[in-house]
Amino acid sequence: MNTFLAEFLGTALLILMGNGVVAGVVLKGTKNENSGWLVITIGWALAVTFAIYAAGRISGAHINPAVTIALAVTGQFAWADVPLYLLAQFLGAMLGAALVYLHYLPHWERTTDPAAKLAVFCTAPAVRHTPGNVISEFLGTFVLLFGLSAIGANNFAEGLNPLVVGALILAIGHSLGGTTGYAINPARDLGPRIMHAILPVPGKGDSDWGYAWIPVVAPILGGICGALAYRALLG
Repeated sequence: MNTFLAEFLGTALLILMGNGVVAGVVLKGTKNENSGWLVITIGWALAVTFAIYAAGRISGAHINPAVTIALAVTGQFAWADVPLYLLAQFLGAMLGAALVYLHYLPHWERTTDPAAKLAVFCTAPAVRHTPGNVISEFLGTFVLLFGLSAIGANNFAEGLNPLVVGALILAIGHSLGGTTGYAINPARDLGPRIMHAILPVPGKGDSDWGYAWIPVVAPILGGICGALAYRALLG
């Protein structure tokens, strides 16, 4: 139960802070409106950092189904525990998205663009091109799991690892995030997308379900390949 709660609350914190910074940038009438991509990428990097600090000692702070599945494939995590972790992550992401909705409650009416409202909850491609979008999410998550594996193979001062992981997230956001918004986490995208469909967001438009499979499938495949690639490097 402790590991379930850690993954649940860690993922909820991740989404509250990560999607929260997106809301602050794209919704009308906020104090950080139109502050741009740099603010979003830094906000997401810090969200990951503090979510890991919150859950790391209890559950390992996967907070991402792509991480959980990749670790299971490479024999670093028990398959029997995968369903519990995935359930906690998706439910936590849904809770985080609901909290973002409540936090920015007065700003939904002021925002007229349905795409901006959707962007608060989930990702969308800058250019809609299925093969290119799949490649982008695959590569972003490949780098994530390859990088996490490399970080785990090194020794850092006590408590420094989450900061290094946050730096990795920042690098991915700047270098690879401009194409699809770097979901690199199926729970981060699907959980809030479900909440977008459920919550009474005024003038929200549709939830773009035709695209929704890409930030779920591509990160899982990319994560597995990234973790396997680092294992192969080690021999």
